[in-house]
Amino acid sequence: MTPDKNSRRNFLKGCLAGGAVAAAAVVPETAGARDTLQRPPEGLGLLYDATLCVGCQACVAACKRANDNPAEFTAMDKLWDTPLDTSGHTFNLIKMYRNGTMQAKDAEENGFSFMKTSCMHCADPSCVSACPVSAMQKDPVTGVVGYDADACIGCRYCVAACPFGIPKYQYDSPTGKIGKCELCRHRAKDGHYSACAEVCPTGATLFGRTEDLLAEAKRRLALKPGAWTTVPRGRLPAKGETPEDAAKWKGPLDQGYEAQVGNYINHVYGETEYGGTQVLKLSAVNFEKLGMPNLPPRSSAATSETIQHTLYGGLLMPIAVLAGLTWVARRNVVPDDEPAQGGE
Repeated sequence: MTPDKNSRRNFLKGCLAGGAVAAAAVVPETAGARDTLQRPPEGLGLLYDATLCVGCQACVAACKRANDNPAEFTAMDKLWDTPLDTSGHTFNLIKMYRNGTMQAKDAEENGFSFMKTSCMHCADPSCVSACPVSAMQKDPVTGVVGYDADACIGCRYCVAACPFGIPKYQYDSPTGKIGKCELCRHRAKDGHYSACAEVCPTGATLFGRTEDLLAEAKRRLALKPGAWTTVPRGRLPAKGETPEDAAKWKGPLDQGYEAQVGNYINHVYGETEYGGTQVLKLSAVNFEKLGMPNLPPRSSAATSETIQHTLYGGLLMPIAVLAGLTWVARRNVVPDDEPAQGGE
C-alpha cells in the first residue's frame, strides 16, 4: 500500500525535523549573573531611631495630610484615625512592641518599644523588578521608589514581591491603586521634605542623604549608652552643604537638642539588608521582634533576574521545552518499517 503523503505520520516527522533544525540553529548566549544594585550617591532617605520615638503618631497624621489620605477607623465610635497596619490609604505607621509588665522603654523583657513601618526605598527594589509595566520606578538620582498610577495595570506583583509587605492595593475602590510612601517627592518642588520627618518632635525620624544618615547612625552607635549628645531634628544637612543648597529646603536648619544615647543593638538596619535600603533604623530591641525581617545582603531582584536571564536570555528554556515536546512526539511515531498495530 502506498503511504499517503499527507498522513499524520508524515506530519509528525515534518514537525520533528523542523524542531531539530530550529533547535540546532539557535546557539545560546552566555548569561551572566546580575549583581545587587547599590544606592545612588545622592540618594535620599530617612533615619528612624526607635530609642527617640515616643509613639505620638504625629508622623502618621502628617503623612495622611501630605498624601490626602482618608482616616481609617477600627474602633466602634469611629472618632479617631486608628489604622492597624499600612494600607492603600495609610503609608506610614508606628507600631508598638510590648512584653510582660512593660515597665521599661526599649527593653525586650518587661518592656516596650516602637517601630516605624513604611517603604524602605531599597537600593535594588523587588517591586520595581517585578512590575511588568514599569509603574514602579526608582529615581536614578534620589533613589526614591515612585509609583505611576496611570501606568499601573493592577496586577499587584509589587505587593507579592516586597519583603517588607509595603505596597498595598486599594481594594475598597473599583479603580483602586497601589498605595505606598514615596518620601513626599511631590512636596520637594515647594521646598518640603518628608512630612513624617518635618513634624517629628524628637528627631526619631530624620530626613537627609542616606550616606549622611548612615554616618549619623554609626556616630550614635559609637557613643556610650546613657551619655548626652546633640540629636538633630527634621533634616540632616548634607556633608559640605552650601547655604545656597540649604536654602532650597524650608524649615530651620538647626533644630538639634541634647538627648541621652540609647542602649542600641550594634546594627544599622538597612545598611546591608537586600543590598541596602535608603531608610535606616536604630533600635535597642531585636529588629525581628519589632517586625523587621532578617534579610540577606543579596537582593531577591538580583537573584530572580539572574535566573530569568539564564533561562530565557539564551533561549535555554524554549529549547528545553521544544526538546521535550520533540521527545514526546517521537515516542508516538511508528517507524515506517514496522506495521502499525492492527494494520496491514
